[in-house]
Amino acid sequence: MSDKLIIFDTTLRDGEQAPGIALNSDEKLAIAFQLAKLRVDVIEAGFAASSDGDFEAVSRIAKEVKGPVIASLARCVPNDIDRAWDAVRHADRNRIHVFQSTSPIHMERMLRMTPEEVMQSVKEGVARARSYTDNVEFSPQDATRSDPDFMLAVCRAAVEAGATTLNIPDTVGYATPSEYVELLTRVYTEARGANEDVIISTHCHNDLGLAVANSLSAIAAGARQIEGAINGIGERAGNTSTEEIIMAIRTREDQFGVEISADTTEIVETSRLVSRLTGYPVQFNKAVVGRNAFAHESGIHQHGMLRDRETYEIMDPAAVGHVSQIVLGKHSGRAGFADALRKMEIVLEDEDFERAFERFKELADRKGEISEEDLRAIVDYTSSKDSELIHLVSMHVAGGNEVTPQASVKVETRGLTLEYEAEGDGMVHATFAALKKAFGIDARLVDYRVVPVTRGADAMAEINVVVQMGGRAYAGRSVDTDVVGGSARAFVNALNKAAQQVIAETVGEVQA
Repeated sequence: MSDKLIIFDTTLRDGEQAPGIALNSDEKLAIAFQLAKLRVDVIEAGFAASSDGDFEAVSRIAKEVKGPVIASLARCVPNDIDRAWDAVRHADRNRIHVFQSTSPIHMERMLRMTPEEVMQSVKEGVARARSYTDNVEFSPQDATRSDPDFMLAVCRAAVEAGATTLNIPDTVGYATPSEYVELLTRVYTEARGANEDVIISTHCHNDLGLAVANSLSAIAAGARQIEGAINGIGERAGNTSTEEIIMAIRTREDQFGVEISADTTEIVETSRLVSRLTGYPVQFNKAVVGRNAFAHESGIHQHGMLRDRETYEIMDPAAVGHVSQIVLGKHSGRAGFADALRKMEIVLEDEDFERAFERFKELADRKGEISEEDLRAIVDYTSSKDSELIHLVSMHVAGGNEVTPQASVKVETRGLTLEYEAEGDGMVHATFAALKKAFGIDARLVDYRVVPVTRGADAMAEINVVVQMGGRAYAGRSVDTDVVGGSARAFVNALNKAAQQVIAETVGEVQA
């Protein structure tokens, strides 16, 4: 029988560290529930000691998400480890993941610690984590640029202190497959040794485009856990792509000789959710989940596909969750809309259904046909909207080559309807300026993205914005055929979150 390969997903920790991603607790919980449906084995829910928000998210996931092991990252620092345990202790199965840098450049330039001090911190950190749980993972950060002998000595010390998983990170995406296999082989034989229960793990970054290749190659060296993120998101060029690992193992079982527990039919839905909530689009030619992953335009390819799908497809689209398209039109009523949602296995509460239907009719009047992708975008936007302190009622924009762009917005708050005007460098900029006046808060726009959801001249676009206020980031999103109008709704969504935080902190100070 094949060995079990553990799928460790770090979308909510390392993935969220990508620039411009600002997930709140509810969004992290939604992704965690979907990862549980995908049946990953471990969810690294966050870095509990990094902020109160991350602690809250890790705690909620530990309490509410069942199935996977719930882990929190921690430095080899007592407070980090204590905080991690406080967050994950609620889970049915938990893990503390401690790390410490072992490369010369990290020890000298970043930690300002001697090798002896690093070794001692690892011994104490792992032992402290093990005093809380019998599931402790240790990672020597920047392992592939470390002195192998020193890194292996640290790993041996971690095992002696109680680590049950040794994770070898290619932190900066520096390794090649042959180098990584050689290193993992030494870890397996010299650091793991006779401790057969200790799992060897990989954590590879994609700076040279080798993250998946390095991770898969390590299986031959005894690795039985692979860490990755959905859609390969993460710092710089990102992480190993969780879905690519899953489908590589499932498609080429003959090569890898390991088994996984993942439900591959949840891959596309998981990818869509992560893309929507993070605001990071999936490139069209992305393996497994990209728009073109199962598209065929070449005449020769189409001819072969008509004869037999397997002539040009090594994976069945249905195996990863791609389904046949559903199309509705402006004449479709509630029954047709509800039936389409049912076929897509989407369930909405009455209020959300009415809001989604209203949005559907509005967009159908503009573009005629609404595809399944459109429907998903409508539902995603509707179900993700928070209760609004300030509601955008209407807007008017004007601009041109010889006219300074201007915007007028009408908003509703506390039963009052107010109007604000502003000028800007463009119509979107002018609209944002007017909305900032309406909210009266000092929020700075730090990211703005427009991503087409569907094709054609009447395509719907998903608009993502991130604003920063008081050192915190707040993300807003919308879907629309009108980029300016959609941008305004996304900006309002983000500003409402920022305004709600201001109110919450003010109430807290008064109560204190």
